[in-house]
Amino acid sequence: MFNDLVTFGLTALAGYFAIANPISATPIFIALTQGDRPAIKRKIALHAVLTAIFVVVLFSVAGKLIFELFGITMSALRIAGGILVSLVGYQMLQGHSSTVQVPKEVEGDEGTADVIEAQLSVAISPLGMPMIAGPGTIATAVGFAANPGFLYTLVSIAAFLVIGALTYLMFIQAPRIVRFLGATNLTVVTRLMGLIVATIGVGMVVTGLSDTVREFIVSLPPR
Repeated sequence: MFNDLVTFGLTALAGYFAIANPISATPIFIALTQGDRPAIKRKIALHAVLTAIFVVVLFSVAGKLIFELFGITMSALRIAGGILVSLVGYQMLQGHSSTVQVPKEVEGDEGTADVIEAQLSVAISPLGMPMIAGPGTIATAVGFAANPGFLYTLVSIAAFLVIGALTYLMFIQAPRIVRFLGATNLTVVTRLMGLIVATIGVGMVVTGLSDTVREFIVSLPPR
């Protein structure tokens, strides 16, 4: 039993790392928090990770029930998440990352409550979800939780907690990456990551549409 749990835990750890991919999320964090104060960046990093953990725990415990209750399919979740990610990537590609951070309607003196709240909102979306806890991560959490016995669910959640801690550590080391790159190279990285993020979003939409078409074909009555 213990050996099975250890093997399952290592599998879950590898699976979450590959899908959540904190390495690729770090440049996106840098781009979305460019110009923010260090204290705000740390809060954004913490809120993003906590949001992702909340989503994974929620779907690990009650994912199947939630899908059935609201009639949500993974293909629909992929399409919705892909559209959101594509929009964020487009703004980054156009050099409009500031509009992602602080909407125009709440722009004001730095440090005001409205501006801080707007800056922290990027932690929930797109960083927390769907960049860290995206459709793939949710599907993985639901799949791991399908193993018999609640103990496996706890091990799966613990594995994602490790990934969350690693992601937070990489996010708070982002200032060193910024100093290493410099302002000009950071702008290039921002636009390059915008292209990558937009591509990821489009890929999610395409996958979702493909799954929807496949589900529709399978549901057709045989001739």
